[in-house]
Amino acid sequence: MISTNNVTLRYGKRALFEDVNIKFTPGNCYGLIGANGAGKSTFLKILSGEIDPNSGEVHITPGERLAVLKQNHFEFDEIDVLKTVIMGHKKLFSIMEEKDALYAKSDFSEDDGMRAAELEGEFQDLDGWQAESDAAELLIGLGIGTEWHDRKMKELEGNEKVRVLLAQALFGNPQNLLLDEPTNHLNLESINWLENFLAKFEGTVIVVSHDRHFLNQVCTHIADIDYGKIQMYVGNYDFWYESSQLALKLVRDQNKKTDEKRKELEAFIARFSANASKSKQATSRKRQLEKLTLEDIRPSNRKYPFINFKPDREAGKNILSIDRITKTVDGEKLLNDFTLVVNKGDKIALVGPNGAPKTLLFQIITGEAAADSGTYEWGVTTTHTYFPKDNAPYFEGVDKNLVDWLRQYSKEQDETFIRGFLGRMLFSGEESQKKASVLSGGEKVRCMLSKMMLSGGNVLLFDEPTNHLDLESITALNNGLIDTDCTMLFVSHDHQFMQTIANRILEITPNGVIDRMTTFDEYLASEDIKKLRESMYA
Repeated sequence: MISTNNVTLRYGKRALFEDVNIKFTPGNCYGLIGANGAGKSTFLKILSGEIDPNSGEVHITPGERLAVLKQNHFEFDEIDVLKTVIMGHKKLFSIMEEKDALYAKSDFSEDDGMRAAELEGEFQDLDGWQAESDAAELLIGLGIGTEWHDRKMKELEGNEKVRVLLAQALFGNPQNLLLDEPTNHLNLESINWLENFLAKFEGTVIVVSHDRHFLNQVCTHIADIDYGKIQMYVGNYDFWYESSQLALKLVRDQNKKTDEKRKELEAFIARFSANASKSKQATSRKRQLEKLTLEDIRPSNRKYPFINFKPDREAGKNILSIDRITKTVDGEKLLNDFTLVVNKGDKIALVGPNGAPKTLLFQIITGEAAADSGTYEWGVTTTHTYFPKDNAPYFEGVDKNLVDWLRQYSKEQDETFIRGFLGRMLFSGEESQKKASVLSGGEKVRCMLSKMMLSGGNVLLFDEPTNHLDLESITALNNGLIDTDCTMLFVSHDHQFMQTIANRILEITPNGVIDRMTTFDEYLASEDIKKLRESMYA
């Protein structure tokens, strides 16, 4: 169990946390959420002891072990992969190191023998003989095959290092787990494996993630950083979001149909309680939800950008035809006779483990790159707008403030209009005078989305648009794309994004394309498609 007592952290005049008292108990998984800059990662560092609060204390049950997902991907570069995982259990690893050093001595003494015996006893108590097989099992579950286990960490790619560090945090059954963005760089199979691992985990888990599907799958509680405090909610992310939005409407309309709003929120709570039996760790959660009252739900203080894609004109039936496009880059054939007909109303999710072919396809059909062979043709009534994975060229070295930057993409040149549009995208007041070249990653994405909305395009192309966005902006974008009538092709690693938007799944494999009119979850669940995918990746 982890608890805090009056934890306060200030940076200058700004109070990040003020007298935080909260308890995290075993058997539960807590999703720690908050706007960008709210202090999610900082709070995890306070709990782990990496950062000391200005006042207050953190208590961890004596004898319990705390494991943390490391963020320094180069810390273990000279260490073998399997050993890196075992190092997650510091006590066990130190015993192994001391034991090996003793047995390697040429002048092994009687005292050394007695010490070695003590260490062997401790080693056995900690299941040391299972260490290597347990570590290997974790690595395999996260997609790191046995051929890599004896190699140095520096030989791995960045996304593979992240998986090893995740295995390190999970190793040895710690009683408490702190995970900061654990699904970053994981493929769908690894995320599913992690979800199942955490569902069976009997200790305390506190996780920060922008993956809403992951939070919904694993979380029993949401710990919301807002108002400088941390408010605890029973339930997963969707329950927190829906209930907090209803509570906000209730507060805003206190003198306008208050009773109706109250009844709407009470009905929502009752409905969620009834459905909790289908959730993981459902029994205890259902009991907690049954005790939930309106007073337990506080409206969120966070702001959501307004995202609405409205085309200037309706597209005709002919959207896009791609015929046998082939492209080789650095000796690797990324697209091979790629053929596709995009129909009006399609919302196509491009999936597959390799991002390069998808990005290249977007670059070709937008005219940024040329195919080696093959053709493509846009319908005469289409106007497409593109969100590239790399938006740096739009901002680097640009000596314009946001008003002037966005004005160059707007038919309406009036400053009042531009400022109003930026305000809806959370650039209000003086923020609209920021230089475009100094924006954060999330701010650049919001600017690119503004540019796309002002284009009035009827075909939307997105290459990983949720990168760098906080949960509020991801949710707003997700809802905006659900509501739009525009035809769409997009790439994303956000499960909920794909499930709620796509009506067609197109997977680019090394041996061809799988194309199905279906939802993402149905695509993953189909046994026929599973067999086909196995053959395409063989």
